[in-house]
Amino acid sequence: MMPRDIQRLRIVGMLEGASFLLLLGVAMPLKYALNWPWAVKVLGPIHGVLFVLYLILVVVAWRQHAWNFARVVTFAVASLLPFGPLLVDRQLKADWR
Repeated sequence: MMPRDIQRLRIVGMLEGASFLLLLGVAMPLKYALNWPWAVKVLGPIHGVLFVLYLILVVVAWRQHAWNFARVVTFAVASLLPFGPLLVDRQLKADWR
């Protein structure tokens, strides 16, 4: 059974990844192509909170499960890539099968 902290990390990772894709694929084009900055003003802070929460949960999991530093860095860097959280989620699912 997957630990609760890992479940939370997976959920927040998916939300953070989705918010990043929406920010890049919807809000930024609306801002620059149609001059609608409100999309970035709304979605930007939401993504920011999810990003910080994701990083906090990575650190919590690091401490709880004695992950090596390379894994923590990989998970943190993955959050900077548009589809990175999907790769992290796949890895976490594989670890807890």
